[in-house]
Amino acid sequence: MAKVQRSTSASIKMNKTIIYVVCIFLSLLSIMPFWIMIVNATRSTPEIQGGLSLLPSIHAMSNLDVLLSKSFDPLKGFFNSLIISSSSTILAVYFSSLTAYGLVAYNWKLRQPFFTVIMCVMLIPSQASAIGFYQFMYQLHWTNNFLPLILPAIAAPAIVFFMRQYLLATLSIEMVEASRVDGASEFYTFNRTVLPLMMPAIATQAIFAFVASWNNLFMPMILLTQQNKYTLPIMVSLLKGDIYKIEYGSIYMGLTLTVLPLFVIYFLLSRYIVAGVALGSVKD
Repeated sequence: MAKVQRSTSASIKMNKTIIYVVCIFLSLLSIMPFWIMIVNATRSTPEIQGGLSLLPSIHAMSNLDVLLSKSFDPLKGFFNSLIISSSSTILAVYFSSLTAYGLVAYNWKLRQPFFTVIMCVMLIPSQASAIGFYQFMYQLHWTNNFLPLILPAIAAPAIVFFMRQYLLATLSIEMVEASRVDGASEFYTFNRTVLPLMMPAIATQAIFAFVASWNNLFMPMILLTQQNKYTLPIMVSLLKGDIYKIEYGSIYMGLTLTVLPLFVIYFLLSRYIVAGVALGSVKD
């Protein structure tokens, strides 16, 4: 009996060791591209062209000087990106939560067809409607304006789907009805009773929405042509140099400055991602 227990214990330890080794390997594999980017931001162009290195060099300040000499204004780009990303994230999360609440808390005749339409919208890529969207914004004289990059975030089908699944698992209709009996309005019930219950899901989707808006290059590149309106991704995309000389070190420095705020957000709010996804992954 003791021999069987020792064998079982050894087998469990072996399995745990294998799992830890695989997880560590996958973690290192995921971190490696970001580490290479940061290392290359400290290397000169000849060093980068000479081959791969995992050790930092001493050219970080010179790369930053070259970057700033190319009319790259990281503070202005950061401010523009922050305005667009923060505003669009707030609108996407709040109105998607409100839509999901309407799909769960109210029993109306077209509820399921309406949800089906929302799911179908998820299948349409933004590039397919880019030309018509640009023409519409041009007619409204909204080019070189942040509003076309912020207001469409009100309609976010993927976030609506996630919030609906989360509410199906957590929302108590009796609590909503009790709030109505007490005389609370529908918006008061949603804002003061339902919304606090959705904070894990809201935090999760806020991270994803913020990162997606921050990294968005396609629509800002089309709509924004004035240099003082450029976001960080646009500024980095313009760091090409010419056919004779490309400053790869400064390009990597620009990429590092672009993703640095995303690292901070992930480190601060990463625990909400796993909790929110786990709570929202329930079947209808």
